[in-house]
Amino acid sequence: MAKKEEKNQNQGSYTAKDIYVLEGLEPVRKRPGMYIGSTGVDGLHHLIWEVFDNSLDEAMAGYAKNIEIDLLPNNRVRVKDDGRGIPVEKHKQTGVSALETVMTTLHAGGKFGGESYKVAAGLHGVGVSVVNALSIYLKAEVCRDGGLYEQEYVRGEVKKAVKKVGTCKGSGTTVTFEPDPEIFKEILFDWHQILNHIRQQAYLTKGIRIKVSDEREPIKIEKSEKGKEHEHVLHPSYGFFFEGGITSYVNFLNRHEETVHPNIFYTAKEQDQIFVEVALQYTGELQGRELSFANNVHTIEGGMHLTGFRSAITRTLNDYARKNGSLKEKDENLTGEDIREGLTAIISVKIASKALQFEGQTKAKLGNTEARTAVENIVNTELADWLERNPSDARSIMGKVILASKARLAAKAAKENVIRKGALEGFTLPGKLADCSSKNPEESELFIVEGDSAGGSSKQGRNRKTQAILPLKGKILNVEKARIDKMLASEEIRALVIAIGTAISEEFDMSKLRYHKIVIMTDADVDGAHIRSLLLTLFYRYFHQLIESGHIYIAQPPLYRIQKGSNVQYVYTDAEKEKALGELAKISKEKPKTAAKKEAQLTEGFVVSELGNGADLAAESPTSDGSEEIKISGVSIQRYKGLGEMNPSQLWETTMDPESRVLLQVTIKDAEEANKIFDVLMGSDVLPRRKFIQAHAKNVKNLDI
Repeated sequence: MAKKEEKNQNQGSYTAKDIYVLEGLEPVRKRPGMYIGSTGVDGLHHLIWEVFDNSLDEAMAGYAKNIEIDLLPNNRVRVKDDGRGIPVEKHKQTGVSALETVMTTLHAGGKFGGESYKVAAGLHGVGVSVVNALSIYLKAEVCRDGGLYEQEYVRGEVKKAVKKVGTCKGSGTTVTFEPDPEIFKEILFDWHQILNHIRQQAYLTKGIRIKVSDEREPIKIEKSEKGKEHEHVLHPSYGFFFEGGITSYVNFLNRHEETVHPNIFYTAKEQDQIFVEVALQYTGELQGRELSFANNVHTIEGGMHLTGFRSAITRTLNDYARKNGSLKEKDENLTGEDIREGLTAIISVKIASKALQFEGQTKAKLGNTEARTAVENIVNTELADWLERNPSDARSIMGKVILASKARLAAKAAKENVIRKGALEGFTLPGKLADCSSKNPEESELFIVEGDSAGGSSKQGRNRKTQAILPLKGKILNVEKARIDKMLASEEIRALVIAIGTAISEEFDMSKLRYHKIVIMTDADVDGAHIRSLLLTLFYRYFHQLIESGHIYIAQPPLYRIQKGSNVQYVYTDAEKEKALGELAKISKEKPKTAAKKEAQLTEGFVVSELGNGADLAAESPTSDGSEEIKISGVSIQRYKGLGEMNPSQLWETTMDPESRVLLQVTIKDAEEANKIFDVLMGSDVLPRRKFIQAHAKNVKNLDI
């Protein structure tokens, strides 16, 4: 018995007093990530989206026409609309005003019952109350029935009761909040992220006016190359108003593309209380993009509405092709892959809030099966009718998809030829691959290096058990401009596909991945950056699953090797180099034997001589003040322009050793933006690329020509 009591004591008591009840908004402050995803950059911006969504719901319900978002000094944000205004009268259930109830109670709002919001941007159930909980200050102002009311809060707690402070015309709600620095360690709102999100919402809510302005104080940025401070002029106001709605969105997405047909297909119909909007247009590109939305929420993973659209467009175009002789009786049907090549499509559905079903907490996928039926029926009927009424557009579309079909069959033959040789199945690994001995993909790494010189050093310096080396000769084919059959004809790309083991396109199989870390390791110069860009284009277009799963990395070799005596350090940027040299200069000045030398005046920019090991560093001031060349005795510096300049031990120590290396993991934060950038930088159209280079040329540092 005594032993049993002792066991209970060791386990600790567990009684009613150990059950904690978090009241009000306390759970939000305790676990903010559960409500806004994270306390990083995305979570910070999610606060704006929550307040904005309330205003947008008023617009979608037909009560608001104007929304304003202002970035204010001191990290404050103001969102204003001309909707009905949040009610301010006493709420029977809570005993306080309806405004206070909405601002301080989870799962309180007009979306949970009644007819206030038939359609809303997802049944969040938290919204502005979460923003209130995570803000060090929040003020709500309501214009309603001729009176202006306001209430203030601190970290979700009421600072003072709702009070009428004056009169006003019209109606609406204004919410001003300041994120809590105890929750968000870095509070810096990204103007471009806000602009992109709001622009998208404006396209999806036809006829609404949204104004975004930046009233923050100018930021002073120190230019390191001159040591002076310059004021960075922040952003002016932007207004969005799209009478064309998602038709304007398609125009915007295709603004840099050569379109196949001039007219955009658009339909807006309702079936079974589901409002469906679809707009589409074909471009001459190989890649397509389909953006789907449910109640203005971007469903990144698609869902039933996207499935219905794909089924409908494939059936309709096949029927039209058969009817008009574009496809003969002996020809195969067009596949979904053929149909989607070069297609830009927006699919937007609006469903009653009470019926809306998302799969998972992220709302990335729509689960309503009735949405599939509604979209499929509407697109089938309306697209068939549009093709008949627009024969010129129809012929252009048929020409595009038939060409895609022929290219697919040619690519299929090319892939089958490779498969017959056993290449994509991994039976015959490329001879240039120095494979690792381990057969466990979880511990295996593949380093893709440029040239035989770097390949030789990395093969000698690697851990042979877990690290494989694949050297590439020159620059691989730009796959942004090539179809898959031409791509597989490239020896370098074929070797890479074989080494990875997953195959590509519809044959892709993640379970056959041979290495869980695929590391791009190129020189720190312009050619190396170009090769890296070509490889990233290949991975993004044909192995995007590897990027999404976090298997693609970029190695970070050092730029400089600095040595003083037996002390050797590697630095990866010019800023790190200058810091290291500054420390060495201080040490040199402190030593008695160097005290008689001229005082070293180290400025912010060094012109570093290409000196071999053992030579003194010559660092001269880039200014024109007549200062003499200075030296730090006994210090040598080596600038690495290529991986081949490192001996195997140096390459292992700096770039390949898991204990000391630096790797950058490649992610796709915004697939739409990534798609646009790859298309601009690697596509066939020169003008957008020239404009991009002109716009960003001044941001390039350490350009090695």
